[in-house]
Amino acid sequence: MAACVLAASPAALAHDVTSDASRITASAADLSLAYNTQTDLSFRRGLQIRLAWTGDYAGPFSGMIEARTLRAIRDFQARHGMNADGVISETMLQALVDLSDKAQRDLGVAMVDDAVTGGRLPVPLNLVSDRGPTEVGNLWRSSDEAVELETVRIADTGQTLAGLYATLSQPTAQRSVKEAEKADDWFTVSGSERGRRYFMRFAASGSDLRGFSMSYAPDRADEVAPFVTVASQLFEPFAGEPGSPLVADAKPNPFSSMLARRRTASEGEARYAMAGPNDGTAGANLFELPRERRYGSAGLEPAQGVSPQPGTPAFDMAGSGFVVAKGWLLTNAHVVRGCKAVEVGSDMTATDIRIDDQNDLALVHVEASLGEPLAISATKPRLGEDILALGFPLRSILADSLNVTRGNVSSLLGLMNDPRYLQISAPVQPGNSGGPLVDLAGRVVGVVTAKLDAVAVADATGDIPQSINFAIRPDAVAAFLHANDIAFRTADPKSPLESVPDATAGVKDAVYPVVCTD
Repeated sequence: MAACVLAASPAALAHDVTSDASRITASAADLSLAYNTQTDLSFRRGLQIRLAWTGDYAGPFSGMIEARTLRAIRDFQARHGMNADGVISETMLQALVDLSDKAQRDLGVAMVDDAVTGGRLPVPLNLVSDRGPTEVGNLWRSSDEAVELETVRIADTGQTLAGLYATLSQPTAQRSVKEAEKADDWFTVSGSERGRRYFMRFAASGSDLRGFSMSYAPDRADEVAPFVTVASQLFEPFAGEPGSPLVADAKPNPFSSMLARRRTASEGEARYAMAGPNDGTAGANLFELPRERRYGSAGLEPAQGVSPQPGTPAFDMAGSGFVVAKGWLLTNAHVVRGCKAVEVGSDMTATDIRIDDQNDLALVHVEASLGEPLAISATKPRLGEDILALGFPLRSILADSLNVTRGNVSSLLGLMNDPRYLQISAPVQPGNSGGPLVDLAGRVVGVVTAKLDAVAVADATGDIPQSINFAIRPDAVAAFLHANDIAFRTADPKSPLESVPDATAGVKDAVYPVVCTD
């Protein structure tokens, strides 16, 4: 990488820094002055980049030598058995050049022009491979799925850099924030999320926000952290024009003016409601997969004003669930919330229920033998990937047996770009809620949770949406299981894909109907 070439030779630097003995003392201020006045800016910047590659420096590549850079020089000297005085000798400089070059070669780093977002950034091509466009940029991922690099573009949505920073710099139950820094036209945020470390950098030009994120397993930190430092400083978000609009384009988006992103307190799976009057009331619900309501054996909710006959069961609401560990099933929170009792299968009753309302997930424990637990994918599925939705929809009307539908991952984001959800095309109905979404290797890649209400959308837009359904992403599932100390299985990313019948056969015995009795 040209930016890493040092402008001065080792001999020249040693001479420049030590030629005026009266100015070289143990004082950091004197050392800084000597470097900043007696060496070229390009040399100093190259020095910082090379110290970053060796893992000794994590600051800006400003070319100004200050306390942080001097500490990095001394750390490098101490780690390699040299006199840690902060004065660069020819021996130290040669070692720095050799080791930083090796770090770049080992990772196969190259500057890549991302045609999707228009940004330019270093990519470690020996570590990750190009997995293609996502909904918001481009994805590179390692073969073991332990490292991910993703570019992002958010344009003309009304989102601001300050607003995005306010959201991303705020810790959540699943995500910690270790460091957050913001300037007028850029910000960085880093921390840990669901057992992985992350770093992200965003910049803005008007209403065009571009950035990249890096996510990696903690045991890869020694390998990845130096690259993250370099990538953050060498990233050029506005190097080129994007290949096509992503999150938004110049055409009016009917949902952007029609929807308000806000939580509702109502039962069921209403996650978003139409923007209502200024008094805060909501209009028609567009994001709805209500719990199946059953009444006795008739299978239909009684007409309004009709009282149940004596001796008939009260209302119950049904969903689906699947085994994640011995005695434990996972389902949606809205399936079991507020129930007097929760029944699993034909003859099991829940003895313990744990709920995560934020992500609409729930754990149900039964004292009975269950099928083999399903394995949870460690990463989100790919855009366009084949998936199967399993569950027990409309059991009071349709067959009581397991129902399987096939579709694809239509989007890696939910409604209004909600990162907790996947959009899927597999048909789902009331009663599918809480059922597993699996790929053709039988790995759980989501939990079915909702569908877009076609009637409400048709009333609002005059068009009937087709095959727009949603599932909770697997990383939210894994975080919930970890938080409750559930020893679940992590899926093997190398498991072979199978036919739909074979994939179904491998997971069907782990899926059960879940019924809430009011």
